[in-house]
Amino acid sequence: MNKILKKRQLSENVNEYVVQAPEVAKHARPGQFIILRVDENGERVPFTIADIDNVEGTITILVQTIGMTTYKLSLLKEGDFIHDFVGPLGNPTDLNDYKNIVLVGGGIGSAVIYPQAKYRHQNGLQCDVIVGARTKNLLVYENEFKANSDNLYIVTDDGSYVEKGFVTNKLEALIQQGKNYDCVFAVGPVMMMKAVCDLTKKYGIKTIVSMNSTMVDGTGMCGCCRLTVGGETKYACVDGPEFDGHKIDFMESVNRSKFYRDYECECYKRELEKNGKN
Repeated sequence: MNKILKKRQLSENVNEYVVQAPEVAKHARPGQFIILRVDENGERVPFTIADIDNVEGTITILVQTIGMTTYKLSLLKEGDFIHDFVGPLGNPTDLNDYKNIVLVGGGIGSAVIYPQAKYRHQNGLQCDVIVGARTKNLLVYENEFKANSDNLYIVTDDGSYVEKGFVTNKLEALIQQGKNYDCVFAVGPVMMMKAVCDLTKKYGIKTIVSMNSTMVDGTGMCGCCRLTVGGETKYACVDGPEFDGHKIDFMESVNRSKFYRDYECECYKRELEKNGKN
């Protein structure tokens, strides 16, 4: 069992958890993920590692409350324990071959690009960051990105903070202004990543995305996270979670993500009712 050392709410329905997990922290690298079970009867759910402290032996994850398991996790407090916390899983991100990078995060996807920004900043490597959200209250890690990037650009769908627009609008504007990016690393909702890839393909810019799909065992055996990349079947948990965005069949991934939606909604509803919520 793993103890929750710190918990804080970053935005609406988004909590940050700092979890005591020395063995995971010892081996974890940016881009990898963990799988947890809230209790002994819980489902296995993957979360990207948002930060690593090798000295304190902690792993930080960001969790958006959108279903049964994330709701059960939201009920835990500092000092409580998570039943299982397994990792690190997946392949670390390797952006060392690129000199002029922009990291693009949409919503909770900002948790995935933050370790990359922190790593590059600490190693004296260039890094621009574009962060987008539907509204100001859903933005996360603004101060952290300011401290770990060369330039931070913020956009909101409704224009409630900084600049109105989508991450693709800002990215294209920067490219047209002369930003000579040789790599875009984009993480967020599937359709956001598709839109980024459609844009960068037009400009011939290498684009990497993180496909944090539905997973069960995290070792490639269950097949839940399979996707098509360049016409070949891949598994996000062992072959990824990061892939060349220009080779992904995004619509297949969108359709697969809907497969368990009705069941998940029903389970979430029952969990809310059990806890006196309507």
